[in-house]
Amino acid sequence: MTSENEIQGVAVSRAGVGARPGASVLAAAFLAILVAGCAGGGGGDPGARPLPSGETCQSLRGQLDRLLARGVQPKVEALSAGRSLSAKDRADAEAYNRILNQYLGARCHL
Repeated sequence: MTSENEIQGVAVSRAGVGARPGASVLAAAFLAILVAGCAGGGGGDPGARPLPSGETCQSLRGQLDRLLARGVQPKVEALSAGRSLSAKDRADAEAYNRILNQYLGARCHL
């Protein structure tokens, strides 16, 4: 037979359910660290990167579209999967990745 202070095999103390003396201190410390990390301001978004000299978002988009029209997408996927490519295919895939990084870094997609 179970006592009044025991529910489904879990002992309940009069101080509280499963109360541990240091639990509230640990919770408070965790919350303080979390709030301090969010309020720090450091390590945030660095902002948009400048475009290379003479480039615009439209010119980068045009270069990406031309490479896609030439069928670069499977080459990029093969490169990222580590499969071997010819020198020309590797150069096309690397050019696409470089231009895409510039395009996204400058936040042209927003």
